[in-house]
Amino acid sequence: MNKTDRMLAIVIELQRKGVLRAEDLAAKFETSVRTIYRDVQALSEAGVPVAGAPGLGYSLMEGYFLPPVSFTPEEAVALLIGAEFVEMRLDAEYGEKARSSQEKIEAILPESVREETERIRSVIRLLNEKGAKTRGQEKETFKQLRRAILQKRRVRFRYAKNLPDPDGSRHSERTVDPYGLVFLQGLWMLVAFCGLRQDIRHFRLSRMNELAVLDDSFSIVPGFRFQDHRSIDDRKVTVRLWVDPSVADRVQESDNFYMESFEPGDKGWLATFRVRRVEDLLQWTLGWGAAVQVLEPESLRERVREEIQKMLERY
Repeated sequence: MNKTDRMLAIVIELQRKGVLRAEDLAAKFETSVRTIYRDVQALSEAGVPVAGAPGLGYSLMEGYFLPPVSFTPEEAVALLIGAEFVEMRLDAEYGEKARSSQEKIEAILPESVREETERIRSVIRLLNEKGAKTRGQEKETFKQLRRAILQKRRVRFRYAKNLPDPDGSRHSERTVDPYGLVFLQGLWMLVAFCGLRQDIRHFRLSRMNELAVLDDSFSIVPGFRFQDHRSIDDRKVTVRLWVDPSVADRVQESDNFYMESFEPGDKGWLATFRVRRVEDLLQWTLGWGAAVQVLEPESLRERVREEIQKMLERY
């Protein structure tokens, strides 16, 4: 990054963040603190009102704004495709804002940039693979949760569990403090403090129903930072499967959440997974029929045999 680009980027960062130390800016732009001092001095001499407070950092004087920023074709494409993603994956309110943002971006692009942007976009598409009913339901759930998170309101819902309880029930009622939403492996997840488990838990939006936003407010657990949160990896069971070459491409393209590796093996392919329990892969494995063979653990091999026997009894 040359000096001119860096100076513009410094102003943009100060507009975004408010107050930043020279050390923060140096780390951001991978340069020295001394260089940042020189850049800020140059900005001041150019008439940009940068104020410095010892021990706090630099900030822009209130009321100062940059003139409209120009976009390269690649930058414009990134923003426009990002808006398409928002329209597809977030709720209707944000979808409407995404469409209006697209129109504003397109309106300010110079004709030459707009033409190049359209050329690039013509070869890139985002397709939503889910059915409209499911997509609409998840968008409504997303909308309710988004508002509850911003208002710090508890929510209650019925949740469909992956495995049944000893009594056979697959549903439980949860009251949680919603902290944030995460898009992971093509799925929206709610990160929340669960009143039932008294701990931070993740919930798939697709498994929620009868969602209600309560009047009760909540406070975030002391020390919790959503941006720093990483779920504890409790997948301790390793599963290895032999995959027939005839379905290898489709198995790899299935992008199973639990898959760790997919490598050539003896007369086929070797797929390795890490799961919490063997039942996490049971139905998926059975779905491939004889084209997939469980190598380990023995407990999963036994569960597959049990399911096959039940199927034989029914047929």
